[in-house]
Amino acid sequence: MAQTTTAQATDDFDSTPARLLSLDALRGFDMLWIMGADEIFYTMKEATHGTSTFWNALANQFTHPDWNGFHAYDLIFPLFLFMAGVSTPFSVGRELEKGKTRGQLVWRVVKRGLILVLLGLIANNGLKIQPIADIRFGSVLGRIGIAYMFANIIYLYATELWQMVWFWVFLVGYYLLLKFTSAPGFHAGDLTPQGNFASYMDRTLLPGHLYVPYPGTKIGMHDPEGLFSTIPAISTGLLGILTGILLKKTTLSQNGKVVRMVFVGAAFLILAQVWNYDFPINKNLWSSSFVLNVGGISLWLMALFYYIIDVKGYKKWTLFFRVIGMNSILIYMSGHFIKWNFTNNSLFGWLAHLAGEPYGAVLMALTFVLVKWLFLYYLYQKKTFLRV
Repeated sequence: MAQTTTAQATDDFDSTPARLLSLDALRGFDMLWIMGADEIFYTMKEATHGTSTFWNALANQFTHPDWNGFHAYDLIFPLFLFMAGVSTPFSVGRELEKGKTRGQLVWRVVKRGLILVLLGLIANNGLKIQPIADIRFGSVLGRIGIAYMFANIIYLYATELWQMVWFWVFLVGYYLLLKFTSAPGFHAGDLTPQGNFASYMDRTLLPGHLYVPYPGTKIGMHDPEGLFSTIPAISTGLLGILTGILLKKTTLSQNGKVVRMVFVGAAFLILAQVWNYDFPINKNLWSSSFVLNVGGISLWLMALFYYIIDVKGYKKWTLFFRVIGMNSILIYMSGHFIKWNFTNNSLFGWLAHLAGEPYGAVLMALTFVLVKWLFLYYLYQKKTFLRV
């Protein structure tokens, strides 16, 4: 992710900022749940023996629905992709302004996308030699890399208006493909895990194994980070880019930017609920209604963080999140190379013993996040960031 220097406007109309503090804070807020903060809610649910309606509901929001539907946990992945898009006008756009050619920047974008795909392969499969049939190629980072790459290429060669057009082309085109096609032997428009066209294409095109097998078998049926459902994810990246263009404008007041994000976010949320009746909100398929739903929430969160931090100037509280947000890829990958549970138990196991059951596990979930944050804070102090 691009790393630059933070700047703040001095009046109601922005001087073009080099970096949005609110973006780093929001990225950190998003990654906090990947770091393990979700475990706090699970352990609280267990500590109350499943009798607390509040903790049950909250813990449930940090799980993924089996197929259709939406929980808060479904927002984490697309929000990160959205923010990757927001950063584009401040990174790639700045390089354009400095005189770099589109060809030079396309190579940079493609390289970054391929590195993310490679990191996704490592996250899924580790650093080991194994048969292709045992490798899972679809990944969170892989989808971010591919969607980011295509969204950025569109940004480099298309006007803002045509970026909007492409946003809808991917959503409507994906909808039409899934509504008027299906896997062989299923009726057109079948949106079940076995019968939908996207999963069928992944079964046909992707080597290795898919994440979700057919019931009772090891044969791949569906992958939530499959190749074909990356098509609408490009729109998620484009929405972030269009938001970044808005935030970078010097001709619009900061309050005006907030109002636009809130208004468009509300419109997207309404459209998502309407479209949901015909094309269900579904993270597994990254359905077009899902893109609008998470896009609306992402716009609202961006508006909230931007208003509080960049408009009103309340910055001190953001340190906790910025420490995470500025090393997001590193902390995501770290779990595959660092035994965080071992470190946490070594440092704070005594605390859990003192607390006893059932709240010892809750304390360990809290200290698990603390250990990771302290590691990131050390790197932050040393100005050490993993840049892709």
